[in-house]
Parts: sequence; C-alpha cells; structure tokens
Amino acid sequence: MKQSNKIIVIICMLLGVFNAVAQQTTQIFRGQVLSGGQPVSNANIQIDKQILHSDEQGLFSFPAEVGETINIQITAVGMHILKQRVVVEATEKGSRSFTLKKADQQIEEVEVIGHTKVQEVNRQAYNVTAIDATKLYNTTLDISGALDKVAGIRVRESGGVGSNFNLSLNGFSGNHVRYFVDGIPMDNFGSSFQINNIPINIADRVEVYKGVVPMWLGSDALGGAINIVTADRFRNFVDVSYSYGSFNTHRTVLNAAVTSKQGLTFQLNAFQNYSDNDYKVTVEAADIYTGAYEKDAVVRRFHDKYHNESVIAQVGFVDKSFADRLLVGVILGQNYKEIQTGARMRSVFGQWHRRGSTVMPTLKYKKTDLVKGLDLIVNANYNLGKEQNIDTVNVRYDWYGTSKPNGTNGERARQHYIYKNNEGLATANLNYRMGERHSLALSNVFSTFNRKGHDELNPTNATYELPQKTDKNILGLGYTYGIRDVWTTTVFGKFITQHNESGTQDTTHNRFGYGLASAYFVSPNFQLKTSYELTNRMPTPYEMFGDVENQEANANLKPESSHNVNLGANYSFAANEDHNFVVGSSLIYRYATDFIYNRLNNNQSKLVADNREGVETWGADADARYSYKSWLTVGGSVTYQYLQNKQKYEPNYTNISPLYNDQMPNIPYLFGHADASVIFNDFLTKGNTLNVGYNLLYVHEFYLYWPSRGGQKLYVPKQFTHDFNVVYSLADSRYNIGLEAKNVTNAKVYDNFSLQKPGRAFYVNLRYFINK
Repeated sequence: MKQSNKIIVIICMLLGVFNAVAQQTTQIFRGQVLSGGQPVSNANIQIDKQILHSDEQGLFSFPAEVGETINIQITAVGMHILKQRVVVEATEKGSRSFTLKKADQQIEEVEVIGHTKVQEVNRQAYNVTAIDATKLYNTTLDISGALDKVAGIRVRESGGVGSNFNLSLNGFSGNHVRYFVDGIPMDNFGSSFQINNIPINIADRVEVYKGVVPMWLGSDALGGAINIVTADRFRNFVDVSYSYGSFNTHRTVLNAAVTSKQGLTFQLNAFQNYSDNDYKVTVEAADIYTGAYEKDAVVRRFHDKYHNESVIAQVGFVDKSFADRLLVGVILGQNYKEIQTGARMRSVFGQWHRRGSTVMPTLKYKKTDLVKGLDLIVNANYNLGKEQNIDTVNVRYDWYGTSKPNGTNGERARQHYIYKNNEGLATANLNYRMGERHSLALSNVFSTFNRKGHDELNPTNATYELPQKTDKNILGLGYTYGIRDVWTTTVFGKFITQHNESGTQDTTHNRFGYGLASAYFVSPNFQLKTSYELTNRMPTPYEMFGDVENQEANANLKPESSHNVNLGANYSFAANEDHNFVVGSSLIYRYATDFIYNRLNNNQSKLVADNREGVETWGADADARYSYKSWLTVGGSVTYQYLQNKQKYEPNYTNISPLYNDQMPNIPYLFGHADASVIFNDFLTKGNTLNVGYNLLYVHEFYLYWPSRGGQKLYVPKQFTHDFNVVYSLADSRYNIGLEAKNVTNAKVYDNFSLQKPGRAFYVNLRYFINK
C-alpha cells in the first residue's frame, strides 16, 4: 500500500513538472525592425513558411518554443535583406532589434516598386490617394498646400494665410468633403484648426478618399474624405522647424514625444502661424471723399493680419496588455483674423475682425485582440472654446485705407457677438477578423452642436436667444472579404439621423445609404478598382445657422443624396533597374439630388447655402510619375470634371428654366499640376543631400456665373503659377535648410469669386530633427 502511494505521489509530481514545463516552453518572441535608428513599417518577416509584417513602429511578434533556434529573414523596400539566426530565451524581455541597411535605391524608387505604408493605402479597393507627408517636412506647406497636388483636388482660398478655403474634390466641394485626424472627424475642432493652417509636419501621411468613403470613418460625406494620419513612428524624438517669408509671414512647428520602457508616453504637437497678408491686389477703387475712380488700381491689403497658436498635448500608455494606446489630452488653440473684404472684392473693411479659441479635452483608446480577432477603437472630445465677431466702429473704408464716419451700423452690421459652438463628439469602431479573409466592422459616430451667445453692444437682442442646436448619429455596418494581393471586396450600410432646432423650427431627418468597393490585381503591379455608394449628407450647423462672417444662415436646407460611381486603375513598372514608372487614372460619375451649393445672397455681400434639385457630374483624372535611379523624379496630374445643373424648373420661371443643363458656375473644371526634383546625394560631404525642385499649377478659365446668362456670366481667367524650392539636408537629415520661391512670375491668381491671392513670395525654412 505504501509502495502504491509512493508511485501515485511520484506520478503526480511528474505530471506537475510536465505541466509547468509545458506552460513555460511557449514564449512570445517580440522583435523590432529598424534602419538608421528609425522604425521600418510593413517589413516582411519570414520564419520558415510563416510571413509576418512589421507595424508602424516596426514591431512584430510570434509564439516560439524556449530554446528553439529560429531562422529569420527580413526584407523591406529599399533595404538589403537581413538573415539572422536567433535562439529563443526562457524569459524574453522587451523586443529584439533587427537593423536593416539601406540599399542603393532611394525613396523615389521605393514609391514605385515597394509596398510602403502609403502604397498599402493606395492599394485599397476605394478610390484613394495617399500622400507621404514626411517628404514635405522641409517645406512651408500646410495640409491644404499638399492636397493641391493630388489629382482631382483643387484647394480654393479667399486670400493668404488663414483665409477661408473651399476644397473641391471631383466636383464636390465645401462640406461635401469631410476632414479627419486619425479617423476622428474634425467638425468640432474650431477655427484654430483648419487644413489651411495645420502644418504638414503634423502628419505622417494624408489619405484622400474620392467619392466612396470607408464606413469606418463614420461620415456623412457626399463626395469624399481627407484623413490626416499623425506621425507616431518615433517613441522618443524632437522635430522643430521655423520659417520666415514675404508679407511678414512666420511659421513655427514643434513635435516631440517621450516614451518610457514601461510604455508611459507624453506626446506634444505645437504650431503657430502669423502673417500680415499685406500683398498687392488689383481692384476697382474709388476715393471715399472725392469719388475719383480707378478701374485697375494696384493697392496693398491693409487689414488682413492673421495669427493662430495651437497645442495638442497627450499623456497615457502605449503597448500595454490593457491597451495598444490609451491617451488623455487637451487641444488648445487661439486665433485672430482681420477681415479685409466680403464675398467679393467690392466691399472693403478696415477694423472688422474675429477672434476664436479652442479648449478641447480628448480621449483616445485602441486595443487589438480585445478578445481574439476583435479590435476596438474609442475616441471622444468636447470643444469648450468660443468665437467672437467684432464690428464696433461706425466708419466706412476705401481701398486706399481712407475712412469716414458711416452712421451707427458698423462696417457691415454693428455687433460684438460672443458665442460658443459647444460641440461634442464620440466615436466607436469594432472590427472582428474571422480568419484571414473575412472581417466584420461596426461603427457609430455621435455629434452634437449647440450655439449660445450674446451681443455685448445689444444684450436685449432676442435673435441670439433662439435655439441653434443639432444632434447627429451615424451608424455603420460593413463586411470585407479579401485575398491578399489578389482580390478584396467590402459591402457596407449607413443609417443617419439628425435632429435640428433653429429658432422656432424643429425638424428630424433620417437617411439610409449603402455601398460597395472592390479591387482586383491583374498582376502584382496592376490593379483595377470599382466602387459605388448611395450616400447622404445632412446640412452642417454652419450652413443652417451661418458662420457669423461671410456665410448667411439658411435653416430650410434639406439633406442631399448622391449616387457615386468610381472606376480606376493603377500600374507600376520598371523599364530596367534605372527607370521606374507609376501611372493611375480614374473615371467618376455622380448624380446628386437636393445638391447643397453656395451662391451669393441677394446683395452679393455674403454666401448662402441652397439646394438644387439635381446636379450630374462626369469626370476623369490621371496621374503619372517617373524616377531615374536615385537622383531624378518627375510627375504630374490632370483633372477634368463637368457639373451640369439638372433642376428643370426655377421659382421665377413658368417654363423650363434657361439654366437647365447649364454647367455649374464658379467651379473649376480643368486643372492640373506637374513637378520635378533633382537629388544630389552626399553633396559636398557624405550624409548630406541637396534637393532642387519645381512645381507648376494650371487652372483653366471658368465661369463665375451661369453660362446661359450671356454677357453677365463673367469668368475667372486661366492661371499658371511656377514655384521653385531648394532643400539642403545635413547629417542624414538632422539639420535642414529650405528656400522657396512661390508664384515667381507674379501671376494674378484667383479662387473664390475673383478674390485675389498673394503674388510672388519667398520663404526660408529651418528644421532640426533628432530621434533616439
């Protein structure tokens, strides 16, 4: 009996040992792919027959047996192949580093023949173009300036730094196009954060979705979306730049992050823009006292100063068991803007100005494999900032800067209106991966707007006490089936509901939309795409309630809908090792009902949003890029779009409207751009690079008013602008000096209702970058 007990005890002990050993023989091996101390994303890691890909921080992981010897082969675009044998230790701590050496080919060739993160985005089924923002860090560009080089996009501004802008994307413009930062809608970011004052250094890449918008963005965009993906590739870095140029323009950018080994992180983005915008314009001017008239007077803008200061600070944890990312933060911003003119340059102002501020607490959470295969992303923010419209001086100005008393009505409408656009946002995205080929996605975006304000000069004005509120919810569901590098298809649906209160009006709208996007690879370098969407867009608060500057309110706007169809193709090839090409093209069709567009109000002093019964759009765009070895790259794009009015009857006509089938006015229909760069590697000394570049922008003339109105239609003349830039980078891009010359021929350029933009300008940009 005793013997049998001993045997049982021994067996139990052995089983316990075996169980403990079994639990400890499997280990998670973690690695990080680096090059020059910087993470390498989307590298291919081959372990036997298993293929992994590094993430944006260069990280990868896989289960392995303790003591096992593993042969790892790592390849990445523009890098030499790395083969290494490693032994898995019993207690793997942190991530092992695998450093790749750069091959002779440079980044221009990488764009053509490799699968960088930017190219991975471009290979999606959607009609999408991604811009590698990192190549523009040594310029003075903001986000809008980078977008202006994308096929199908025309960024239209009403003046210089900080001016109102209107982006046209394949014929749709303004609020038809939605903006995001890391997938978070920018609708409530306030006036201090617009794409024409956010510097390009904030972004890692900018994604442009034309027509069909991915369901996970949770948007009611009608014609496309812009997603700014911020730079988070570096865990510890400092990137600072300063530029100075014409019209007393100053720009400063500071990006930095500190991350401990335990995953505690602090991230900071700060930037400021300042400009007097005192460039010369050609206008019809009359002396306010003598009445002396000059048809083509050349005058200097004297009341157009703009500045903004912004800070984005976040603290939290990354790469923890409870969260891939958990960040709490705050967005702070302020701006000051002098208003020189109205919707057209016939009006001129000398003291009217605006101020704005942003105070926005933020929350960001992301967890991959919350349970196996289920990813969760949650974001929330609320803007507590305020805006001020200050028109308190009872005078009238002329273009020569002379003023005289003008009753008691201010320059336009005497007021000191202080108001808050209390705007909140909450988003949630769930993605469930069912194996390698199937995935389900669910998203929900809720937003709220409540404008409250008062006029300090007329506190009893009951107009400002009337409600200006809206709540909107967008629920989306999508399914994706895909075979990597062969075929992928996504189908999705969206349900949108919006409740509005405007004065005594109380309305609710519900809309359902759906879509499909599919891509097929004829060969590894030849991709065909198609997508369709029935999409809906609700009127924005600024369209319904106005912007208290140049946008008049229209509470009677109806939601608009559009059938969007896209066909596209992308092809990359190499004539030999030295010559590389990328070409792409797309065809678009849109038919929008209750189309919301901006027109001039009755006295042509403001813009007002209005509905048109129908607008049909046909269009095409194409782009191409060529690179030779590592020192030359040339590219360009061209866009044609025809927007046709399909409203058959007008309120003031008993018969068919003479505007029926007219081309929509004040929308460019033919434009393009071209660029070229010559790169001198190891210029003067090893590790230094000299880049000389050129940019051309062309916009064909277009009608300002309806073409059927004969001599009254007017037009905006065709425009050519030429820009040159030189960037010298030292010590492997640690120190950078850039020089830019914009619009060197001093051409007269216009965008919105003939509002003239700056002429010839020169800038110098200094940048310092260090990463550890």
